[in-house]
Amino acid sequence: MQDLFFWAFFIALMIAIGEFLYILSLRNNIRNIARDFSEKLSMDTNTTVSVSIADPEIRRLALLINRELKALRKERLKLQQGDQELKNAVTNIAHDIRTPLAAISGYLELMETVPTDENGARYLAVIRERTEALKRLTEELFQYSIITYASDDINPTQLSLKSELEIALTGAYGMLSQRGIVPEIHMPEADVKRVLDHTALQRVFSNILVNTAKYSDGDLTVVLTESGELLFRNRASGLSQVEADRLFDRFYTVENAKGSTGLGLSIAKQLTEKMGGSIQAEWQNGNLSIRLLWEEK
Repeated sequence: MQDLFFWAFFIALMIAIGEFLYILSLRNNIRNIARDFSEKLSMDTNTTVSVSIADPEIRRLALLINRELKALRKERLKLQQGDQELKNAVTNIAHDIRTPLAAISGYLELMETVPTDENGARYLAVIRERTEALKRLTEELFQYSIITYASDDINPTQLSLKSELEIALTGAYGMLSQRGIVPEIHMPEADVKRVLDHTALQRVFSNILVNTAKYSDGDLTVVLTESGELLFRNRASGLSQVEADRLFDRFYTVENAKGSTGLGLSIAKQLTEKMGGSIQAEWQNGNLSIRLLWEEK
């Protein structure tokens, strides 16, 4: 009787151990499936989720996940192809517009040398203004299409943020002066150096300064700190916090921003992030602040 009880207990124990090990195997496989699924979502790969257990339900789960992954890859490929087609279309359109614009500008220059009456001169001035605006918009759209899809266009070198900021402010002097803006500039005595791309950085600064010229009530404060943070602040009574939050959105334009594609700050944001920095806009008490930060590495 004792032997029978022993063997019954032993068999029950073995069954319990087997069930426990089987449950552990199930948990490990489920954990592996979850990890593989997460990795496959973040990677552009054709590999599938695999399992090492014969359980039919686990295999069925893996089969369903792989089926959804396959469908997701197809949709991702369609989006990538669509993005590339859109990029090509935008680039081609911008390029095609450039040629007739150059011809129009050339003829305008010739017409401006011909004597005309007051009305004719006024009409020519309007045509010149609209032509220049169209040229700026076309160039902005062309540059945006290049920046958006280029992955290896950043060539970082060690730069002085002070020197780069001075170059940008000097280049924007004429534009700011036309709008009566005299920048108030604050920089630390010590130089602030970061590993950035000169061309991209100047594009970021230029687009921010152009944005300032559009929205400023007549002032601009520029602050560079020793930590590498940059602040561009100006009074902007025509804006609101909602509009400030959307300044970096593609093709978003504030209603009074005439002659703009809404791409300038979107380009600045993309270039800033490509160089490992951050950029944000804040509107408070009638003041618009744009902050950039490149942390020292």
